[in-house]
Amino acid sequence: MQRLHETELRRMRRRAAAVPVISTIIGSAFVLLPVVASVPLLPPVGLLMLLGWRLLRPELWPAWIGLPLGLADDLLSGRPLGTAMVLWTAILLAIDAAEDRMSWRGWWEEWLFAGVACGVATLGSWAVARFMGGAGALRMTAPTLVAAILLFPLAQRVCAKLDVWRLPQ
Repeated sequence: MQRLHETELRRMRRRAAAVPVISTIIGSAFVLLPVVASVPLLPPVGLLMLLGWRLLRPELWPAWIGLPLGLADDLLSGRPLGTAMVLWTAILLAIDAAEDRMSWRGWWEEWLFAGVACGVATLGSWAVARFMGGAGALRMTAPTLVAAILLFPLAQRVCAKLDVWRLPQ
């Protein structure tokens, strides 16, 4: 009986640690869907999941988690290596710094954090692509940015539902 309890505990700990990482990587893999559009409209779902988890459970991840998850996003999206790694880590560090200065935060502040973070990531990715010679017009990033800002509450809701599943009572 004791052995079964220990095995169950190990399985629950693995699930609690793996669900946020796997859901973020699956979000990054959305770029692999065969979507045909005349305007880039697909938001950075991996970043939205990362922000959803970080703002839902601040104690879950240290700021350096942006490096491996950003690497996965760079590999899946085809951007130059280091783009999401640097941007995601910088975003997480900025959120940590902002939270240290705030005595409380609500839903609107989280949405503002996510909107600014998506703007930084979108514009940063565009700047790297421009430096590498592959960027289009800056105005083409607007639909992606608007979609990301509008879809953040949905990503946060998905993270909350996954959190209930990963930590059974």
